[in-house]
Amino acid sequence: MTQDDALETVARRRLRALRHARGWSLDELGRRAHIGPSTLSRLETGQRRIAIDHLVTLARALDTTVDDLLVDEAEEEVIIRPRRDKAGDSTFWLLTRPDDPSGRVVVKLRLAARRQLPEPRVHPGRDWFYVISGTVRLRLGEREMLVVQGQSASFNTMTPHTMAGHGGPAEILSILDHHGERAHLHPK
Repeated sequence: MTQDDALETVARRRLRALRHARGWSLDELGRRAHIGPSTLSRLETGQRRIAIDHLVTLARALDTTVDDLLVDEAEEEVIIRPRRDKAGDSTFWLLTRPDDPSGRVVVKLRLAARRQLPEPRVHPGRDWFYVISGTVRLRLGEREMLVVQGQSASFNTMTPHTMAGHGGPAEILSILDHHGERAHLHPK
């Protein structure tokens, strides 16, 4: 096997893993990448060679980089070094890789204390969080509750929801699906 063949094999495996991690069918990825599902199937199975323009288009559709499509898991860095980022007045540290095969995102969030909660939002999926420190003021629909250190909460995110620190900042560990990641970590 040549080095080019080995690289293409890695790209095929990563392409399929990323698609599955997001729970997308060939049709869904095809729609997002503007590539026919039959072409995608042939790319994933090796019946068609992957061109560089395919890699660029597919990386963009999968919200990743070409480099990530070409990383061999056997040589992949095991340790995750989270970097601090901001989403509104919250700080977060992404604790999983963007291509996690479960499709879930684990994140540590520091929620600022607020007298008035942000506007409630809805999105498909479920959210789960565990309070590491402080107290979280959580509003789900018309209900409002305090979730204290050592407690967790899990809820359907089609219910309008919002949260903030109560009486000071709160730190939580949260597991989000892809929809939750977009809604909470990349608000528009």
